[in-house]
Amino acid sequence: MNSVDEAKLIDGRSIATAILARAAANVQRISTETGGQVPALATVIVGDDPASHTYVRMKRKRCEEAGMLSIRVELPQGTTTPQLLDAIHKLAASQTVHGILLQHPVPAPIDRRAAFEAIPIEKDVDGVTSAALGRLLLGMPSLAPCTPRGIMMLLEEHDVDLDGAEATVIGRSPILGRPMASMLINKHATVTLCHSRTRSLSNLVRRADVVIAAVGKPRYVKGTWIKPGAVVIDAGYNPGNIGDVDFDSAIKRASLITPVPGGVGPMTIAVLIEQTVQAAADQLGVSLGTSGGADKSRVG
Repeated sequence: MNSVDEAKLIDGRSIATAILARAAANVQRISTETGGQVPALATVIVGDDPASHTYVRMKRKRCEEAGMLSIRVELPQGTTTPQLLDAIHKLAASQTVHGILLQHPVPAPIDRRAAFEAIPIEKDVDGVTSAALGRLLLGMPSLAPCTPRGIMMLLEEHDVDLDGAEATVIGRSPILGRPMASMLINKHATVTLCHSRTRSLSNLVRRADVVIAAVGKPRYVKGTWIKPGAVVIDAGYNPGNIGDVDFDSAIKRASLITPVPGGVGPMTIAVLIEQTVQAAADQLGVSLGTSGGADKSRVG
């Protein structure tokens, strides 16, 4: 890549590093004001999916680096819905656990929605419950799904003007595409929510000032689809460190673009840590001020 192309890159790693540093400072503040209590994140993982275990290890490492307590609950393949609910209910009742993350995907035939709903909203640091998603839809303060919130922070950091902009979101999952569309709408963007079955998808993408790709298909979005000067956020991650956007062709047309890896991924974990710190502060009665935690007033 030449220097012009490098200037187009949105460096998620550097922004995530700053978020994690702020979170670590707030962990110390919470500990000081509560006589030694520290935020604790419980991660629940079911089964033996290698990628899921890798993600959990990464989250645990970031917790420890921030001075937080990481609690790992591993359940075997074949765990039933009642068994998973029992584990979540115990964490929900614990006063020393401030955030609960259920690592997804959750293997079938577990009722994933029932498991998510067992997480109390005040401990829902991944923004997966219907209560959190409903508050987000209405523009109310709430802890938010981490990846969409991380994307919004990337756009804010780069002064992307969303007011009146046309945005196309490709992907309709309840933890990424749909909340992403709501966050953009709450910032006054005009949003088209698409998916892999959308007809004439390329024509819809060509109109967009901002493109969010989260469809789960490698190099699915072609560079020829990108409107010259558009901002491209690739939230996909496929085997071989490949995103959902054909990066080499898209960077020639985009004004800003996230690489894979190093774009959205680091932000997801950083937001998770920050929101856990905010949740702990709320539960422990510690005010972090306008610069602390997830700054929930900005979510939505």
